[in-house]
Amino acid sequence: MIERRDILIDGAWLPSAGDGMIEVENPVTEEIAATVPRGSAKDVERAATAAHAAFGSWSRSTLDERVQVLRSLADSIEKRADDISRTIVSELGEPLSIATAHQTLSTVNHLRSTAEELTKVDWDVRVGDTLVHRAPVGVVGAITPWNVPLLMIAMKVGAAIAAGCTVVLKGTEVAPMSSYYFAEATLDAGLPAGVFNLVSGDGPTIGEAIAAHPLVDMVSLTGSPRAGSRVMELASADVKRVALELGGKSPNLVLPDGDLERAVATGIADAFRNSGQVCGGLTRLLVPRSRLAETEELARAVAEKYVLGDPFDARTTLGPVINAAQRDRIRGLIRSGLEEGARLVTGGPEQPDGLERGYFVKPTVLTGSPRMRIAQEEIFGPVVTILPYETEDEAITIANDSKYGLAGAVWAASDERARDIALRLRTGRIRINGSPVNPRAPHGGFKLSGIGRENGRFGIEEFLEYQSIG
Repeated sequence: MIERRDILIDGAWLPSAGDGMIEVENPVTEEIAATVPRGSAKDVERAATAAHAAFGSWSRSTLDERVQVLRSLADSIEKRADDISRTIVSELGEPLSIATAHQTLSTVNHLRSTAEELTKVDWDVRVGDTLVHRAPVGVVGAITPWNVPLLMIAMKVGAAIAAGCTVVLKGTEVAPMSSYYFAEATLDAGLPAGVFNLVSGDGPTIGEAIAAHPLVDMVSLTGSPRAGSRVMELASADVKRVALELGGKSPNLVLPDGDLERAVATGIADAFRNSGQVCGGLTRLLVPRSRLAETEELARAVAEKYVLGDPFDARTTLGPVINAAQRDRIRGLIRSGLEEGARLVTGGPEQPDGLERGYFVKPTVLTGSPRMRIAQEEIFGPVVTILPYETEDEAITIANDSKYGLAGAVWAASDERARDIALRLRTGRIRINGSPVNPRAPHGGFKLSGIGRENGRFGIEEFLEYQSIG
């Protein structure tokens, strides 16, 4: 078992001021894998003070200095990639063969990409006789989730320090070891003391203290709409900037002339990533009603190929969900779909055969209607809902019939046709005909999916303010 008792403040590992420890559970074995401090508001006070003191010098650092730090961060994480990946697997249960790329190497690539994109920001622009300058917003409070813990830290902290900001990070208490690995990497990379600070604890204590602290100028959070709303409420007292990524219920829209077989296979693979614990997963599959039976058979065949089990076994392709509460919630939503009249294509709410321990959920596909809970609520598990439609306009209406608007996909006979449809969707990131996600393009959503954008130069610009001089 891994035990951590310190937090990182002003470049030094110091004991937390909080009382007690948080136990981190392995979702496969249901045993305790690690413990971290249950911090207090005093920890946030120390971290925010250190970040505020460091801001003056770091905000005046050169772009070359920031580029070098980002590259050194990437190098440090890459050197420890195997250990980091295995630790994340123990916390999350994602199969090792997938987690190495999805969790760890993606972080390395993201930091290197951020270093490159930093040089593309227009820092100074002349507007007549006025100089328009981009200035760092200040001290950033970063609050990151458990589903992709290391990458989400890199997305927020990497962009913030690239912008010239200093950071107080609350890493997730559910899978906290990534935040410690990242903190160690900042020391290896030579980041000046106080530019990055790590506090440990739960959301109501640490997260709220960060959002409310007067020395924190901006809060960037990835989490639930409820958490985002609370951060906005607390930040409003000081009129802080906020950036929020809050989830999704993303449509995978297949037009009558689209490649149905590829759309189903690609969409289910996307929705089942990390056991379905991804904000942008394509969890609603919209297909012409005339092709519903064909879709169900294709979806059944794809879903039933997944192998559940030990994430360190190379044969495993789907791990557990994060904890008992999440498992029970997912199963409850599957049951609600059946009670509302959905048809079970495959899977279901029962414990998978041969797995007596671990928080596993059967890979599940249902056919339902747009107003069912399974078509409206973010399930955050390996569940896809097929939604048939009659006309193109009805398909677009169904796709937009969600309180979320994070991601989506469109399949059509031509990319031009797919783009025309994509422009009618109220969602932030839309893939067409199976195109890969561009990590340099902005990521973020509409409606309850949040405010602001991450990735590439757009993510860096999220942490900048405009100054007009002259």
